[in-house]
Amino acid sequence: MDTSSINPVSVIDEAIDLSTRLAGTEFPVSIFPTQIQRIIHEVHECHNYPTDYIAAAILTAMAVGIGNTHLTQIKQGWMESPILYMALIGRPGANKSHPLSFAMKPFLDYDYKQNQEFEKALAKYDELMSMSRKERAESGGEQFSQEPIRKRFLVSDVTPEGLSLIHAQNKRGLCLWADELSAWFKNFNRYNNGSEEQFWLSVFSAKTTISDRKNAKSSIFIKRPYISVIGTIQKKILSELAKGERSSNGFIDRILFVMPILQQKARWNDKELPEDIEQEWNAIIEKLIQQDCSLNEFGEIEPHVLTFTEKAKRRLYEWQHHFSELCDRETNDTIVSIYCKLEIYIIRFCLIIQLARWACGECDKTHIDLLTVERAIKLTEYFKESALSVQNILNENTLTSQQQSIVNQLPTSFTTAQAIELAEQNGMKERTFQRFLNDNIGTLFRKEKHGEYSKINP
Repeated sequence: MDTSSINPVSVIDEAIDLSTRLAGTEFPVSIFPTQIQRIIHEVHECHNYPTDYIAAAILTAMAVGIGNTHLTQIKQGWMESPILYMALIGRPGANKSHPLSFAMKPFLDYDYKQNQEFEKALAKYDELMSMSRKERAESGGEQFSQEPIRKRFLVSDVTPEGLSLIHAQNKRGLCLWADELSAWFKNFNRYNNGSEEQFWLSVFSAKTTISDRKNAKSSIFIKRPYISVIGTIQKKILSELAKGERSSNGFIDRILFVMPILQQKARWNDKELPEDIEQEWNAIIEKLIQQDCSLNEFGEIEPHVLTFTEKAKRRLYEWQHHFSELCDRETNDTIVSIYCKLEIYIIRFCLIIQLARWACGECDKTHIDLLTVERAIKLTEYFKESALSVQNILNENTLTSQQQSIVNQLPTSFTTAQAIELAEQNGMKERTFQRFLNDNIGTLFRKEKHGEYSKINP
């Protein structure tokens, strides 16, 4: 069934778009099915959490629910899984963590239930292992019982070696949930210099990982890893994320940033969350995680592969060609690197959005259709603007007092001559300013036409 001609416009779409504008945020909530839009709207209305945070947390939860069960194929030999690295940026008290807790609650409930069953199975296993072979036979127990495995979706502070072991037991996929994301990347060099960072670079691309365990003859071999990451980070410590090689090896370019324009302390109100909202959200995630998934002879998951309809692929290629022209004109290598990662993410967004629509009964999941591609384009544009805003902050954090003074004094739009005159008044030579201007096109400044510029996020 090709649903590419569908263009649903609902009252909820309009209500949420209005709510989003009033809150000063720009996350395109309309990319979600109507049912999820309502959930986001109700959570925002009840708790006054920023819409961007709720929507981003829900997007990540949907991706985790899919995990390794589905891939999308853009062309022969090129497939993507819905791996996301997501960072919610905000001031202390900006309600970054609570939306995450709401979105991840179905997985917490699942993990808790599985842990209870694991504890019972482990106690039974330990009891059997304490018996002699004869006692096990007399009790009706298995002679060679296997140690039980704990099924789970969520992990927190864990080493790559420990994570690999957990993943080997949970091949469907995992989510690293770091309430303070800084704890994640600050620990990268705690054991082997650079090794943990390289691990996460490989996981992002779903490259096969091999972990050699200490004091063990065997290795942990994960053919196609799936680990999404989500957490919060304060705006004032964003610069920590760009330290070391992370700003040059493409690591920071892999992170999707969510930073609402207006960040205010949430005001309490008397509105209660409708009883059916949590139930609806649980049901959506439940439908994703309960999907049948066959295993091959080696016990590996055989994912369902979604291809694109002809109309959808044509639209995606059209967007990519336009995006490539943007890259060709871009003089800042950092920005080009961010754009390249977004070309990967848009394909992943297509898979998540199609499965979200399927989970809500709005379409099938035989192909990725045109409507899904249009929504993925809208979402990609949002994350492009967010990435540019973050780069702007990182650049400001590294400016000298002289450079910062010049940036502050420059009008929103200016000519080369005006800027040079202002720079010289601040003691900066013309050649030095020209280099500063050119190095920051795309981050601090935008070139409108020859000799005319404007400030980004003035």
